[in-house]
Amino acid sequence: MLFRHQATSTLTRMASSFASPSSFNVHATSKLLLSNTKNNVALSTTTRAFASRALRRRNMRKTMSPGRSTPLVSVAKDVPLTYQDMDNTTLVTLSASNNHEARKELLIRHIMNVDNKNYGNATDVMLQIAKDNEEYVGLMSLPYKVGIASFLSAAVLSFPLCFHHDMVYWFNDVAVTAEVPPDEDLETMLEVGSWAWNWMEPPLGQLSFVILCLQAVGSQMENLGLRPYYRWIKEIRANRLADKYPDYNRKLLKDYSKTDDFLKGTY
Repeated sequence: MLFRHQATSTLTRMASSFASPSSFNVHATSKLLLSNTKNNVALSTTTRAFASRALRRRNMRKTMSPGRSTPLVSVAKDVPLTYQDMDNTTLVTLSASNNHEARKELLIRHIMNVDNKNYGNATDVMLQIAKDNEEYVGLMSLPYKVGIASFLSAAVLSFPLCFHHDMVYWFNDVAVTAEVPPDEDLETMLEVGSWAWNWMEPPLGQLSFVILCLQAVGSQMENLGLRPYYRWIKEIRANRLADKYPDYNRKLLKDYSKTDDFLKGTY
């Protein structure tokens, strides 16, 4: 009953302020709504929502040009253009979204706090951490590089192995030993390809089907959040970096390491 009486009284005073638009003040009305909390009286969800929206509208009007819904020059001057200009809360939010540059800036500020260094000296420490994080990166990324080189080489070699007369003849002599057609049937590139396709079709077709199946498996693994080798190697690198710098926050170091690419010199 006490809550109902307080809420009714509050809404009655709000209604009276709405009745005279000249005297209506969003800030005063919002303070009126929120003042009941000091008397240990819980406001209804609707009343709280109205008060919150009213305060947000009032604060937004302070940043807008008079009579217009455009920001003031003073607001534009405060727009952060780099990660160094952002406040800590924004950096933490971006870091939680796996933003590597935000995690890097957050780690620099953590170094400043722990070592009591200025920004320039903390950046030098961060540079060394980045270099240490790239240790053994060539070995860790070797399976990816081998895969890229193998598939790229196969793609390039497939053309001469199918259409180049001398290479097709050599490959047939070494690996196939099929009957060679008469010279008049091998005068053009397409005729050579027609002959070579007799033995090129089975392996190329089979490899294409295998790759298609592997892509389907990879797609389903991504749906399940499974990246066994990638996550395993990233976790090893992150733990190694965190163990090397025990004075700094372990989670910040691991987060930075996990979003760092496998390419050298990306710091």
